[in-house]
Amino acid sequence: MLNSLFVLLAAILWGMTGTAQTYLDEGVSPIAVATIRSAIGGSLLLAITIIMRKINFLRWSWKWTILAAASIAFFQGLFFSSIRLTGIAIGTVATIDSAPVFSGVLEWLVWKTRPTAVWGLATLMAIIGCLLLFMNNGEESVHVGGFTLALCAGLSFAFYTSISKKLMAQEEALPAVAMTFSICALFLLPFSIQDGFSWLVDVHNLWTMLFMGIMCTSVAYFLFLSGLQKISSSSAVTLSLAEPLTAAILGVFLIGEHLSIVSWLGVAMLLGGIVVLTLGGRKKLKP
Repeated sequence: MLNSLFVLLAAILWGMTGTAQTYLDEGVSPIAVATIRSAIGGSLLLAITIIMRKINFLRWSWKWTILAAASIAFFQGLFFSSIRLTGIAIGTVATIDSAPVFSGVLEWLVWKTRPTAVWGLATLMAIIGCLLLFMNNGEESVHVGGFTLALCAGLSFAFYTSISKKLMAQEEALPAVAMTFSICALFLLPFSIQDGFSWLVDVHNLWTMLFMGIMCTSVAYFLFLSGLQKISSSSAVTLSLAEPLTAAILGVFLIGEHLSIVSWLGVAMLLGGIVVLTLGGRKKLKP
């Protein structure tokens, strides 16, 4: 139960990211935001782990860390590119809806762990909930390229979660997050440096990025990996669907967005799927 709550708290913090970005100046590059967010989140924890002597660079699990950093870097790049082409609503829903499915498939085919019936029910409820929530936006057309990028982003996040499961078997959560996001920032830097970082001079942009880097990255991913140690990667990704639920609620109460009755039904389905997975037990399906 506690590990599932850790993942839920992480998803809630992730859900604050979209609202936080609305406080940034218009025209700020999404890739630059991802780079600074990763750099702040990774470097802060890296400094803490070095001071606490919780990291041994010579004996570190470099293979899993580099794979995790590359996959989360791909996720951010693909996701931000998808929403530029197909819009925030479709890009977000396609990414978040596809991630649990990809995670279950990866867990089954690569790691030979068959998903549970509870996971299947919870994932189905959560996906239906996301689709109902998405209907509030009234989008009529879908950019095929953007939709494809969103699916690739979902696969990247599922791969990150699966790889992190292996990393957590060898390293502690705190240094694992520190190393992963420090390397992730280095991967993203070449794609964001052309846009510049002069926008950080403005105090409100700097404070927003500090919040996103510390709370939405450092704290969120530390909680996520801590919870991931005791639950399956597919269950963790399904629980992370609390992210759009949080984003929707914050959009209503802080930004003044309106949700239709159908969308509120989607919120209820999302919450129901999360409750089912959190309380439904861990009984496996028989092969």
